[in-house]
Amino acid sequence: MSAVLIIAPSWVGDMVMAQSLFKLLKEQQPQQSIDVLARGWTQPLLERMPEVRTAINMPLGHGELKLGVRRRLGVSLRDRRYAQAIVLPNSLKSALLPFWARIPRRTGYVGEMRQWLLNDCRHLDKQRLPMTVQRFVALGLPDGAALPDSVPIPQLVSKEADSLAAAKRLGVVNKYKPVLALCPGAEFGPAKQWPEEYYAKVAQTWLDKDWHVWLFGSDNDAAVCNRINALANDRCANLAGRTSLADAIDLLAMAAFVVSNDSGLMHVAAALQRPMVAIYGSSDPGFTPPLSDTAQVERLGLDCSPCFKRECPLEHLKCLKGLTPERIITAVEEVMKR
Repeated sequence: MSAVLIIAPSWVGDMVMAQSLFKLLKEQQPQQSIDVLARGWTQPLLERMPEVRTAINMPLGHGELKLGVRRRLGVSLRDRRYAQAIVLPNSLKSALLPFWARIPRRTGYVGEMRQWLLNDCRHLDKQRLPMTVQRFVALGLPDGAALPDSVPIPQLVSKEADSLAAAKRLGVVNKYKPVLALCPGAEFGPAKQWPEEYYAKVAQTWLDKDWHVWLFGSDNDAAVCNRINALANDRCANLAGRTSLADAIDLLAMAAFVVSNDSGLMHVAAALQRPMVAIYGSSDPGFTPPLSDTAQVERLGLDCSPCFKRECPLEHLKCLKGLTPERIITAVEEVMKR
């Protein structure tokens, strides 16, 4: 039975979108095994992707070179006799390990002048493949082949028992009220963050409808979530900095609705098929949209956006401040009626 090794991306959202490639590979060869080389923190995502056989820990952090460590890991993988490696990141260092593992077919885009490491080296046509997910999926097809009419969408599998256990452990168990999940963070930078006072207005609206409101985020988002909760008279369950990625996935699976910035958690919620409004400012939903039929994108589409900057280069953040709470509330109500 053949096996393929995927060299995974570093961002949560990109890892979620990579599942579309895994699904395509399984559709093509159901008996083929898929192993994924990824950093340890991504393990909860991979555990919830039934297409993945094994998650192999990459012991290096983002940006670390450490050639000796990479070579030793590559050599250690030779006995697994992978038929192919698909390298999703475009960096030179990400292509080293499959080369040292002596994997006979090594597929990826040209990237950082790495033609000598990849023997199935593709030239990326950004016009033909404008979306990240399309670029990932194309690497699972022959070079130049047309994409399928319908690209497989990510679908994370969360077990109800795990969701209930996480909720109980964090003290947010309640079976009688629906949950609105708010994801106000954005690791990329403030140019993706809808104003916290706007999030508070959305929270207050659904708290007054007798919903629960849960605030999600990392340690870096704790201060923002604290301020949102304060503006909502401390009526929200503030989970920022209190959850592991596994907890966040399983708790988002319990949400009746999600409002999120363009972030990793947005992609997680989309892969859980949660009804959602996704808010875009500096980024482009044509490049990294929520891959779900239950999601609605809200953006202004100003002349200055998307700029793809971490901070607003014009220092006004109109692309997000112009998206009023009333507009997002109306969008949520519209999606709920579907």
